Amino acid sequence: MLQVSQLKLPVDHSEAELRQALLDRLQVKEAAYTIKQRAIDARRGRVHFSYTLLVEVKHEADVLKAHQDDTQIVPAPDETYREFDSCRHVHAGERPVVVGTGPCGLFAGLLLARAGLKPILLERGKAAGDRARDVTGFWRRGWDFNPESNVQYGEGGAGTFSDGKLYTQIRDREHRIPWILKEMVAAGAPEDILIKARPHIGTDRLIKVVRHIREEIISLGGEVRFGSRVSDVVIEKGSLRAVVLADGSVIEGSPIIFGIGHSSRDTFAMLHAHGIPFDPKPFSVGVRIEHPQRLVDQMLYGKWAGHERLGSAPYKFVAHCRTGRSAYSFCMCPGGLVVAATSEPGMVVTNGMSSYARAEANANAGFMVEVGPQDYGDAHPLAGIEFQRQIERRAYETGGSNYHAPAQLLGDFLAGRASSSQGSVKPSYEPGVVWTDLREVLPERVIATLKEAVSHINKSLPGFDLADAVLTAAETRSSAPVRIPRDPVTLECTSLKNFYPAGEGAGYAGGIISAAADGMRVAEAVLKARVG
Repeated sequence: MLQVSQLKLPVDHSEAELRQALLDRLQVKEAAYTIKQRAIDARRGRVHFSYTLLVEVKHEADVLKAHQDDTQIVPAPDETYREFDSCRHVHAGERPVVVGTGPCGLFAGLLLARAGLKPILLERGKAAGDRARDVTGFWRRGWDFNPESNVQYGEGGAGTFSDGKLYTQIRDREHRIPWILKEMVAAGAPEDILIKARPHIGTDRLIKVVRHIREEIISLGGEVRFGSRVSDVVIEKGSLRAVVLADGSVIEGSPIIFGIGHSSRDTFAMLHAHGIPFDPKPFSVGVRIEHPQRLVDQMLYGKWAGHERLGSAPYKFVAHCRTGRSAYSFCMCPGGLVVAATSEPGMVVTNGMSSYARAEANANAGFMVEVGPQDYGDAHPLAGIEFQRQIERRAYETGGSNYHAPAQLLGDFLAGRASSSQGSVKPSYEPGVVWTDLREVLPERVIATLKEAVSHINKSLPGFDLADAVLTAAETRSSAPVRIPRDPVTLECTSLKNFYPAGEGAGYAGGIISAAADGMRVAEAVLKARVG
């Protein structure tokens, strides 16, 4: 089989035109193909589709020889996931424990269950459906906040209430990512995630997917226990022997995988109190910025804006500023909403969310600036967490201490004056916003970088500087501000046996797919150790 890439066609092309373009490219009369990937290329103001196809032709060797200088016509690579094959048949032994049911915990649990180890998955929050009711109730009412069932805590992890982006920049030599996507489709995700260059699933579809994976783990003898917050651990002779739940229950296991999310602050503190090492690491803070989606479509797609094949346009940017820092887009949500995402009482945190259809009126993205240990004001390993909390408390207080979020029009932000009312862009954040000056919330170094970045971004995205664009604060949960050191080969914690830190909370992932892939890596390491 061949792989043919960079096959470009206009937005309104037909299937017959795609086939003919392939035949012309290969200079053959017949070929059978499947689409491996379809990307939207909107660079330099010209919008088209770019395809990568897997192709079967007669006399393949002759075709390859005829195109030997064409790097875009090559033998199709073998992208089979094989890491699990060598370690799937192991002795059962003691049951593994997996803490957390975000993508990291779920995919670690899935592999362990398929290997016959009957893992116990512990989740502090609720199942996806019950969790969704709690979250939407809080958004609508504002006062009904549940610190154990929210955007950060519960089945599916923080990514459940996001755009559900299923792409990442991690290296994937073992081909875990195609396997993850196929498993998601088998669990109810739309099949187009297998071919889109920038696939997304949306909150509405993701809830069904995580529920299906949980049901498979249970069908294979595993357990998933909700409302099971780990409040302590039992360490004996340099090895993690058990976890203690908030109700006093003690759960023994081997190994114990911590697939906790980036907001598991109380768990970080508990582990640190037991002497487990943490390294502070950079993360980013900023705001969510909202523009009308039709404006973003026009920025990116020009005359093709609104075409049904293209859908709502996404953007991405990085602006390097004279402040010595960069501002960048994070978790861009076309046709989405800005949502309340705190996990602790008395704080305001924002995030972005889209459904699969991406049909809301506004586009939003994190408008972020990286901060690091030099900004935290303390050398303590967990100082980044307190830095986050300080910003989130100010956002809560500035918003009126009722979970309304502080907001400002972009024009007022650039002019250095407080906003007093909404412009042409209606903010989507619920339970509501309070118009103010975001200098009351964000550090000056972040404010200065965001201000300078706007003119840079506007060069590539004309209209980004829309005066009525809405900035809503504070976006602080871009990633964990800590990393737990682990052995690069065994993936076990460097200072504690039987403890496997994994995923976003441990500092080894940054999104749904990278977290799922890291959960798989850890599960593979556990299984290989049992084989050995």
